[in-house]
Amino acid sequence: MTLPSCSRWRLRPGSLLYLFYLVGFMSFTCIVAIWYGVNSDRDYIHPLLTQLIPAGHCACQTSTTFQCSTCLSCSEHSLVPQLTSAPKWEFNSERDANNEGLSTPQCKAAFPGLYEDVFRAESFWRSQGALATEDLDRIPLGFGMARAFISRGELYVVAARAKQEDHRRKIVAALSSIHRALVADADRAARRDIEFVLSVEDKVEDVTSSDNPVWVLARSAAEQGVWLMPDFGFWAWDNPLNSIGPFDQVVERVKRADIPWSQKTPQLVWRGKPSFAPKLRRALMDAARDKPWGDVKQVDWFERTNIMSMEDHCRYMFIAHVEGRSYSASLKYRQACNSVIVAHKLQYIQHHHYLLVPDGPNQNYIEVERDFSDLPSKIEPLLDDPSMAQRIANNSVHTFRERYLTKAAEACYWRQLFEGYGHVWNSSVPVWSDVYQRERGLRYESFILMDSQMMFDFHATGDMP
Repeated sequence: MTLPSCSRWRLRPGSLLYLFYLVGFMSFTCIVAIWYGVNSDRDYIHPLLTQLIPAGHCACQTSTTFQCSTCLSCSEHSLVPQLTSAPKWEFNSERDANNEGLSTPQCKAAFPGLYEDVFRAESFWRSQGALATEDLDRIPLGFGMARAFISRGELYVVAARAKQEDHRRKIVAALSSIHRALVADADRAARRDIEFVLSVEDKVEDVTSSDNPVWVLARSAAEQGVWLMPDFGFWAWDNPLNSIGPFDQVVERVKRADIPWSQKTPQLVWRGKPSFAPKLRRALMDAARDKPWGDVKQVDWFERTNIMSMEDHCRYMFIAHVEGRSYSASLKYRQACNSVIVAHKLQYIQHHHYLLVPDGPNQNYIEVERDFSDLPSKIEPLLDDPSMAQRIANNSVHTFRERYLTKAAEACYWRQLFEGYGHVWNSSVPVWSDVYQRERGLRYESFILMDSQMMFDFHATGDMP
């Protein structure tokens, strides 16, 4: 009578083992499938995998909407006091776009709305009781970061750390932009001395806490303590796979190659690597797939497939913009075109994003949901009414290419950053170190002449962290 019971108990461990193997196999298969979906740059993966891909670096329910249309049309009379009877100065793109030496009143008149994030950060740090050297000393200097100071209008590099050549080039480009803005300023010697830490990493959390007063390329809306600076590409960008050059040179190339609106291809173009932000980028690829207006393809830099120059992008009526693992520096290059920029709701803020206007008479781009579910309903009416699309493209050119992304605007923003930061900087900035009996920083002019290998872990005093 006991044998049936014993038989059942002998079978149970085998059944549990079978179930264990089955669950393990299914889990392994799921992990491999998700890994493939996240890392693959193939044009097509099954829609089920697209749904399984985690948000990863892009928090797809988070975005920042900018409403600054008033900044584009506010009265310059309220910005620049008229102290004389001389005619009111007005920004002229043909004359002033490359003038890095505009005065402070001219900068304010020329670029209303450009300095919003400086004002925000200044207000935040006033509420925190200002900034001091001790605040910077508490910031670990990680890879992709540099510490520098400005004394009597001269730029000194205290320390810089780069893990790779990419870091080094970006740090050099950022410091070069700062130096350019300084030397063009007739009043630079009278400006307040400041000391700061900057990062050229894509994300704040990669290198530091968002509570620290670091100068960064982009931030999320919740990252209140950081200060936005223009990205390194305004100076120049070049890597082994893609030589771009100074931003103003890119603009000149685009203008020379541009074609009349009526000759542009009535399609939406995008080229990129899906694996940089698979959830976002595959949503775009799926939304445009098999659509007559869609020319959306993945790029393989090593195989050199589907690569398209910026000038060729500009031959399309519509250009899609998608964030990467954080912000995407390519937005400014797309805004160099006389085309309609189509962008999802952005999560990361760059210094000029406050001038993005998604609707109204000053509309300068098309904003869609982060899953691109409304892409067809936004694109197709504009294909039916090309004049409406042309108005948006023209607004983009007038706002960005001809004004807010010029060398003049970049220099003005840097100097407003120096000023706003200086308003809450509450420490002296000594050039000489009594401890090391030498200057605390190396002048930029000398730093830039150093052997590149010495820049990877540079400390002006020789003190290693």
